[in-house]
Amino acid sequence: MALTIYVIGWLDLVLRWAHIITGIAWIGSSFYFIWLDMRLNVPPRDPENDDVAGDLWAVHGGGFYHAQKYKVAPGELPEPLHWFKWEAYFTWITGFLLLIIMYYLNARSLLVDPRIADIGPGTAVGISLGLLLAGFVVYAALCALKISERSFALLGSIALLLLCWALSQVFSGRGMFMQVGAMLGTIMAANVLMVIIPSQKKLVSAKLAGEEPDATLAAKAKRRSVHNNYLTLPVVFLMISPHYPMTYGHAYNWVVVFVIFLGGAMVRHYFNLRNQGRNVVAIPIAVLLIGAVLAAAILPRSPADRPAGNAEVPAFTEVRRIIQQRCAPCHASTPTHVTAPVPAAGVIFDTERDIGAWAQRIYDRTVVNPTMPLANLTEMTEEERRIVGAWYVGGAPLQ
Repeated sequence: MALTIYVIGWLDLVLRWAHIITGIAWIGSSFYFIWLDMRLNVPPRDPENDDVAGDLWAVHGGGFYHAQKYKVAPGELPEPLHWFKWEAYFTWITGFLLLIIMYYLNARSLLVDPRIADIGPGTAVGISLGLLLAGFVVYAALCALKISERSFALLGSIALLLLCWALSQVFSGRGMFMQVGAMLGTIMAANVLMVIIPSQKKLVSAKLAGEEPDATLAAKAKRRSVHNNYLTLPVVFLMISPHYPMTYGHAYNWVVVFVIFLGGAMVRHYFNLRNQGRNVVAIPIAVLLIGAVLAAAILPRSPADRPAGNAEVPAFTEVRRIIQQRCAPCHASTPTHVTAPVPAAGVIFDTERDIGAWAQRIYDRTVVNPTMPLANLTEMTEEERRIVGAWYVGGAPLQ
């Protein structure tokens, strides 16, 4: 068993690394081509070429580059013609494999929280898989509506808010954040696989057949590409969200993730407008204000377990007993919990010095943002959390 978990740990490392590498390539190309499209000189510098919609000159790495965009397609297709698709496909594939290794195989601790919903790991995994498909189906249905982009953004935001709330009633906070990220990432990859690339293939086929390409295909592909562009920053945050329990561990985490999503999309909108020559500084200012309000709103309140007056601070022996019983199974030199062949996150609570060094984190994860123990697998009680809180705010004495 320990060897199996060790191997899974290495798979996690390799897949996570590959996921980040391919994600950088995908997001980088998305940012670049949206920037390029919005920076094109219209009309182009060569007015005699009616097929060209715009062009741009750039200098980078000591070289000069001249890029042109055609209204639909050039008169003759060049060879070779470079496609941008594998970055998206491999980002999704590595991300899905990570979802299996990290969350599906550890559903009992990372996806399910019995304090939220009484469901088994298998049921949780089934719901997660079904929602990956359902998310794209709902998104595609919204895209099929003949409405403006503003109306689409409004309906999409309402749907996302409802989704976040619904998921918060089923999954753990951390699991809910990752599920939202997986669904958005699936929508982005499906846009490439099912809309963008097929549209581009039809354009190419039409040219090769000597037919006039359908301009609506190009417009459809561009629309989905722009949608992907707006989803990138929220998805990147959701990828790193496990490091920030004050977000997913909050009672209203579904509101938190929605607000952060809107902030990320607004930042992307600011840069897209800026690429068009419109420097709307009100947008980043609004994002900063929203971020400040969010941070203030989820600020942990003063704990009720603060020792009053000359009240005694809980004895360290009692605190150490709690930590050894509830935390040390995963955080010891030789962990005893089946999910931790090595000390989780490298954190060890073997000695008084270890506990003192990690006192602030212990307090944060068990009292302020009670996300530990994971899914409360070791059944830490509210009274035990109160004792740890009173010990910490009382000075965290070791003797």
